Amino acid sequence: MTSPFPGMDPYLEGDLWPDVHHALASQIRRQLMPLIRPKYVARISRYVVEDHTPESEIGIMYPDVEVLQGRSSGEANEPSTAYSAGNTPSPPALSVPVIASVEVQIPVVEIRDAKSNRLITAIEILSPVNKRAPGLEQYLQKRRRLHQAGVHFLEIDLLRRGTRSVRHPKLQKSDYLIALTRAYQPQTDLWPVGMRSPLPTVPVPLSPPDEDVLLDLQRAIGAVYEDAAYYLSIDYDAAPPPPELEAGDVEWVKRLGR
Repeated sequence: MTSPFPGMDPYLEGDLWPDVHHALASQIRRQLMPLIRPKYVARISRYVVEDHTPESEIGIMYPDVEVLQGRSSGEANEPSTAYSAGNTPSPPALSVPVIASVEVQIPVVEIRDAKSNRLITAIEILSPVNKRAPGLEQYLQKRRRLHQAGVHFLEIDLLRRGTRSVRHPKLQKSDYLIALTRAYQPQTDLWPVGMRSPLPTVPVPLSPPDEDVLLDLQRAIGAVYEDAAYYLSIDYDAAPPPPELEAGDVEWVKRLGR
C-alpha cells in the first residue's frame, strides 16, 4: 500500500522518523549505485550527535521512557527529614524527572572514488537535532568544512519543524527543502517543496568531467513507505506531528487520510 500523500507524508515526521531516516539513506544508496559504479561507490556512514535539549521532541520523536532517565532508587540520596521544631520546608508544587540527553545516530550517504576512497559528495538527511541549537551550529560548521574541502553537499530536509539550515530573503517559506552546494561554488541551488507536491528529482554531482546523476526523491520515499508498511502504524484520523498545519491544509490532509 502506498502513502495517500502525493509527496512527503507528514505523518512520517514523528516517532517513525528515526526508522524513516535510516531507511531513506539505504534507499538512496540503492538508487544511486547502478548509476555511479564502477568508478564511484556509495557508502553509508553514521555519526552521533548528543541531543542536550530533547524537551521539544518528547512525545513527538522521543518516547518519554527514553529521555526521562533518572537514577535507580538504590542510588538516589534520600532527603533528610530531621528539621528543628517549628521549622519545616514548604512542600514543592510539582516534582518532575530530570531530562537526560539523548544520543542520535545520523546516517550520511557518501559517494566516494572507488580507487582512492576520496569523498566526492555527501548526502545528508536532516534530523530534528540538526535544526535547533546547539546542533544547528555544529551542522553548519560541518557543511562549511566540507565545502572548503571541495566536497559537494546535498541536503534533504523533510521535516517541517525546526530552523532551516539555508536562509535567504528570496527563499519563501515551504514545508520541505532540498539544497545542493557544489564544491567551490559560491551559490546553493534550492528546491522548496510544498506538502501537496511530489518531491523533486535532483542532480547528484560527481568529479569533473563526469556528468551529474539523478536522484528521484519521490521514488525513494515511496519505496521506503511501501517496504516498511508504515500505514499499519499510522493513525490517519489523528492530526500529523507538529507543527500545526496551515489552515488551508487541514481539510486537505483529513480528506487524504480517509
